[in-house]
Amino acid sequence: MMVTKKHLDRRRFLRGAGAALALPFLEAMRPALAGPGAAARPVRLGFVYVPNGIIDLKGEWTPQGAGAGFAFAPTMRALEPFREQVLVLTNLAQLNGRALGDGPGDHARAGATWLTGVHPKKTEGAEIHAGISADQLAARELGAATQFASLELGLEAPGLVGNCDSGYSCAYTNTVSWRSASTPLPPEVNPRTLFERLFGDGDSTDAAARRARLSEQRSILDFVLEDAADLKAGLGAKDRSKLSEYLEAVRDIERRIEKAEKQNLQMPAMERPAGVPEDFEEHAKLMMDMQVAAFQTDMTRVVTLMLAREGSNRSYRQIGVPDGHHSCTHHDYDPEKIAKTTKINEYHVKMFAYLLGRLKAAEDGDGSLLDRSMILYGSSINDGNKHTHDRLPLVLAGGGGGKIKGGRHLVFPNDTPMNNLLVSMLDKAGVKVQGFGDSTGPLEGLSEL
Repeated sequence: MMVTKKHLDRRRFLRGAGAALALPFLEAMRPALAGPGAAARPVRLGFVYVPNGIIDLKGEWTPQGAGAGFAFAPTMRALEPFREQVLVLTNLAQLNGRALGDGPGDHARAGATWLTGVHPKKTEGAEIHAGISADQLAARELGAATQFASLELGLEAPGLVGNCDSGYSCAYTNTVSWRSASTPLPPEVNPRTLFERLFGDGDSTDAAARRARLSEQRSILDFVLEDAADLKAGLGAKDRSKLSEYLEAVRDIERRIEKAEKQNLQMPAMERPAGVPEDFEEHAKLMMDMQVAAFQTDMTRVVTLMLAREGSNRSYRQIGVPDGHHSCTHHDYDPEKIAKTTKINEYHVKMFAYLLGRLKAAEDGDGSLLDRSMILYGSSINDGNKHTHDRLPLVLAGGGGGKIKGGRHLVFPNDTPMNNLLVSMLDKAGVKVQGFGDSTGPLEGLSEL
């Protein structure tokens, strides 16, 4: 890299016509004459939730072997390219998801406990009560340095209200993120709304208003290209290439959103769909691409993403499963339902692998975003047929800024609190907590060979 006395502000934005676009990390942001470690690299935290548990009746999920010599089970084979940056964690539990005298309602308790570790109050009214979630503890600390303290994303609209599960409020199944014990944070599911939040400043989320804006305005990037051209003139070749790739990635996200919206405009009137666009995979990739962009530009360091609401009965016709997800998980050992549920589980892991691939491809200084992230994937139910909350299916991906050693299957004693894992993740991200849920301390072994 050519060393100059110029130093580009880390929080530099491209601006024009009222629009602003954050920049990814560029070499020019490193102080002149400083070494590779001079610019501190933040650690990002991601939490990807899947509902209804994961089939593991005949080793579909749990790897063969422990430690570094494990073999991925069939459901997780899409993660093989990321083996060295993946930890599979077995025997962790969210015991506060159990009934504890409250009777049925395991799906609601699963959603409410995954990141809070707190047994929720059984109510379908306004007096909901759980606990602050781990992502929001991180947001309180890490959000001081970013534009958004956190982002809460989803692929299925949290529009349900009232009773969603045996006397439990829908608030418990709609989200895994809680700002306080009584304040759930509903996920954003609309890619256009998220895009405008990250890259634009639209005043309305009304569909007609957004359509009008699309027809009247040019691409947001057209407003900032002149600023980008001026900036490029003072950058080295590597930075110019990185900036061009980033601008094109943002433009591609916008093109895909506009295409999806045009397709939806051609549809007849019907009930609000589960997400935008209609195709699940296209929707998932759009939201994941914007999560990567938000990490890359340091707009936020904390993101939760729900692939569906807890208890979701979404169908997956695109992979040959027209049946509802939740209905399939109540398989009662029917081989056909088990096979369909397993197919859904594999499809969700494939989407997670896409996110990891995007993070791995995104440069962050002298490494990648995946190197400097901790992304937890899993569910707060083990067996969707029995609604158990032990032996949770959990995968931790990413290097955590050098604090996580992947490539291993870690097997812990039965009923080890999952909250120990959350405490460790927070600690490695620089967020200190005294205790969390039923945590008994940090989870050992995440950094050890």
